[in-house]
Amino acid sequence: MPVIKDSERYNCQVLCLDRKIIMIRPKMWLANDGNYRELRWFTAWKQKENLEDFHLPSEISEALSQTTVPFGYGYVQFLDTAVAAEVCEELFTPLPPHAELALNGVEVFMNASGSHHQLRKLDLRLRAFISATHTRGGVYMYSNHQGCDGGRLYYDGCSCVVVNGDMVAQGSQFSPKDVEMVFAQIDLDAVASLRSSVSSFQEQASCKAKVSKVFVPYKLCQSFNLQISLSSPLKIKYHSPEEEIALGPACWLWDYLRRSGASGFLLPLSGGADSSSVAAIVGSMCQLVVKEIANGDEQVKADAIRIGHYTDGQFPTDSKEFAKRIFYTVFMGSENSSEATTTRAKVLADEIGSWHLNVSIDGVVSSLISLFQTLTGKRPRYKVDGGSNIENLGLQNIQARVRMVLAFMLASLLPWVHNKPGFYLVLGSSNVDEGLRGYLTKYDCSSADINPIGSISKMDLRTFLKWAAIHLGYSSLAEIEAAPPTAELEPIRSNYSQLDEVDMGMTYDELSVYGRLRKIFRCGPVSMFKNLCYKWGTKLTPAEVADKVKYFFKYYSINRHKMTVLTPSYHAESYSPEDNRFDLRQFLYNVRWPYQFRKIDELVNELDGDRVAITKSTDGEKVNVTADGGMGVVAAGSGDPSAGF
Repeated sequence: MPVIKDSERYNCQVLCLDRKIIMIRPKMWLANDGNYRELRWFTAWKQKENLEDFHLPSEISEALSQTTVPFGYGYVQFLDTAVAAEVCEELFTPLPPHAELALNGVEVFMNASGSHHQLRKLDLRLRAFISATHTRGGVYMYSNHQGCDGGRLYYDGCSCVVVNGDMVAQGSQFSPKDVEMVFAQIDLDAVASLRSSVSSFQEQASCKAKVSKVFVPYKLCQSFNLQISLSSPLKIKYHSPEEEIALGPACWLWDYLRRSGASGFLLPLSGGADSSSVAAIVGSMCQLVVKEIANGDEQVKADAIRIGHYTDGQFPTDSKEFAKRIFYTVFMGSENSSEATTTRAKVLADEIGSWHLNVSIDGVVSSLISLFQTLTGKRPRYKVDGGSNIENLGLQNIQARVRMVLAFMLASLLPWVHNKPGFYLVLGSSNVDEGLRGYLTKYDCSSADINPIGSISKMDLRTFLKWAAIHLGYSSLAEIEAAPPTAELEPIRSNYSQLDEVDMGMTYDELSVYGRLRKIFRCGPVSMFKNLCYKWGTKLTPAEVADKVKYFFKYYSINRHKMTVLTPSYHAESYSPEDNRFDLRQFLYNVRWPYQFRKIDELVNELDGDRVAITKSTDGEKVNVTADGGMGVVAAGSGDPSAGF
């Protein structure tokens, strides 16, 4: 809880026992990167030497008959063991408090954490507190938030108990439950035994820096008792990335729905991979809710009855029936839409159970084009019909923006049409790679209330679709995944069909590489070029790598402004370009990048000048030698002359 001491506000854990506060432990190292800005609200506690007396507010003091409490860095010494708090981010610092506390005899560490979900991240977190007790010994009790906390993050639980590096209890990672308890029976003698067997631990403990403590005359342990069975080490439960996509965003959507006061969701369903992924995630949410109700969760049941407007003691028992009550899907077709995508959208909607609508937007688009012609005297044409790139892009944007306006109109009025109270939340369906490249129309269907896939890569979504076709029971997703990605905003001709990767000038695989280098490795154009020369050097020349890097940064900078209005998205990927909380960069760049691109050209010239290939024949056997002075690499051997690059 936040505690104000003197003039500062600290982020604290309050330790209580039998209606008394025994210690207030302020956080010493605050999370202030990535998604977190704790220094905006709190001050880090820097006085490690001694505990101080904190005078309790009068209301609390009177209620507890207690005037002061120890405040600061320290631990609690009970009659039979020592217990300390380690607060969230402190676990992941270069010098975590548990190392020093273990040398002072602390056997039980309690970490109350707020760690968010990110694809493939759980193992990094578990390794941190497993390693914390593997060499030093100890019991690590890790308690984490679970659910949507009113923002882009989903806190993914997985509370657990670790003893001497072994997991003995593990909670769920994804669940619609409000509260989940994790229990373990442990033997503290195992901690003492491990520590006494490690000579280096004993030596370091003998010259440790003293940490302040609070003595509490209370026993935590029970005597030896055969009626109590000890918890055995468990095999750690990990979800596959496909399961994480199915469960994490689904739980986030459920929390958002039940807390927002909305009556359901509306999704523009195009029949493509992205919108179909969102539809499948909503279907997964409905399945989770029905399953949790069947397991006896009264809170989930009460929320579902309220949101689904059930009466006469009824409640959801079938996920498709529940989806029919809370989920609208709309196919907004045009003259450029194919019969295949129309059919795929309808079949998927039937499999999930959504209330599906099919509408043509041609009339609205035609009216806007006619209005433009009346105003200007000119009528734009598509590129395949002889128009310019500017005309082609303008015509595509009209269609995309009409769909956004229609989506919000339907979301606000359809509940009224069906005599339901409230409103529907519009779901967006642009992925992280399209956001990075800016391959979306500003204020089109990517502009929505929330987006469950806005931080998930296209490649991960495609593997999710194949998984969901089998495990969620939506078999049409397999056909959707196999279809080439297309926006269907240009006319289809016998010799032309619009494709996303052709439009973007790069593949989704390449976009994932660019995104990780740009955000995770903090690369600008020059350092990205150098990295990709190493990564792609066996298949591309330096000049080809340079062209790809320049092309990416050109469109990255042209479209960066779109990130300022990106729909709030579930955070799932470490290279999300989301501008509001995570990727805090400017949105106006010099799109020519004159200095950086000139440096890349200089490096290409140096590399081309240094590449010397010598082919020599000895008794009919070729020996190839390649020297790449610019990269400081010399390779010799048979085969491809450029293999050393």
